[in-house]
Amino acid sequence: MSVLKKGSKKFKNNKHTGFGTNAANYGGRFINKDGSANVKKSGIGLIERTSWYHTMLNIPRWKFMLTIFVFYVVVNFLFASVYCFIGVEHLNGISAATAAEKFGQAFFFSAQTFTTVGYGHISPTGFWASFVASVEALFGLLSFAIATGLFYGRFSKPKAHILFSENAIIAPFQGGKALMLRISPYKNTNLTEAEAKVTLGMRVKENGQEFNRFFILDLEYDKINALTLSWTLVHPITEESPLFDLSKEDYKTMKGELIVYVKAFDEMFSNTVATRTSYVFNEIVYGAKFIQMFENSHNDITVLNLDKLNSYEEVVLN
Repeated sequence: MSVLKKGSKKFKNNKHTGFGTNAANYGGRFINKDGSANVKKSGIGLIERTSWYHTMLNIPRWKFMLTIFVFYVVVNFLFASVYCFIGVEHLNGISAATAAEKFGQAFFFSAQTFTTVGYGHISPTGFWASFVASVEALFGLLSFAIATGLFYGRFSKPKAHILFSENAIIAPFQGGKALMLRISPYKNTNLTEAEAKVTLGMRVKENGQEFNRFFILDLEYDKINALTLSWTLVHPITEESPLFDLSKEDYKTMKGELIVYVKAFDEMFSNTVATRTSYVFNEIVYGAKFIQMFENSHNDITVLNLDKLNSYEEVVLN
C-alpha cells in the first residue's frame, strides 16, 4: 500500500477531526456514504448502546412501516394465544368449530381491544379474560401514543435534503486541475447561507510509521447565499494542495478519503441543518468534468435535472 511521505511542503493540518491518528488501529473509511460514522461500538450490551428512539427516527420509511406492522401483528398474536390459553369459552360471541377458527376470532378480538375499537360482537367474561383485555387496552393506548410520537418526530425533524454526487472528479480548472464534487437540494425547501468544508484524510509515513493525517482543502467558494440549484465544490490543486503530486495511478493505489460537511439554514424550520458524506480515492474519477444540471425551459422557469447530478464526461488532463 502506498502512503504519502511527509516532505518539506506544509499543508493545512486539521487536528480536530475526532478521528484517530494511529493508522494501524483504524479500519476502513472514516465516514460512510450515508454520512454515518464507520464505527461499531462494543463492550456493553445491545440495549445499553442503542438509542431505539433515534433508530426509529432514522431508519428508512419502508423499514419503519414494516416495524410498526410486525409489532402490531406480533402483539395481537401473543394476546390471542393468551385468550386461547384461558379458554375461548370466556369470550362471548365466538362461534367456531375448529381450533384455527377459534384462534382467528380471538386474534381479531385482540385487534379490536388493542385499538380500542370494540365492535361489541365479542366480549370477555370472567376475571382472567376481563383482566387480560383491560391490560391489552392499556398497552394499546400506550403503543399508539408512542407510534404517534415517532410519526410526528419523523415528519417534524429538520433534515438537510441535499444530494451528493456519487463520485468526485479531477477536472481541468483555470489552466490547471481541481478536485470537484457536486451537491444539490432535492426537496421543495428553501436553504440559505450554505457552507461547505472538505477534509482530506490520508496515511502519512513519518519516521517509518504510518499515521492518519487530516488536511483542510481550500475551496474556491466555501459559502453561498442560497442553495437553489446545484453547487459544485471546487478545490484548486495548486502547489499548496496535498493532492498536487498525485497522479491517476496514485488515486487507484493510495489510501485516502475526502470527508465533506455541508450545513445550511432551513427557512421553514428556522434552524440549521447539516449533512455529510465521504469519497474514498477509488470513488474519484481522474480526468472528467460534470455535465450541466440545469437549463432554461423556455417558459421563464429554470429546470434542475436531479438525475444528472453525477453525470460527467471524460476529458484529457495535462
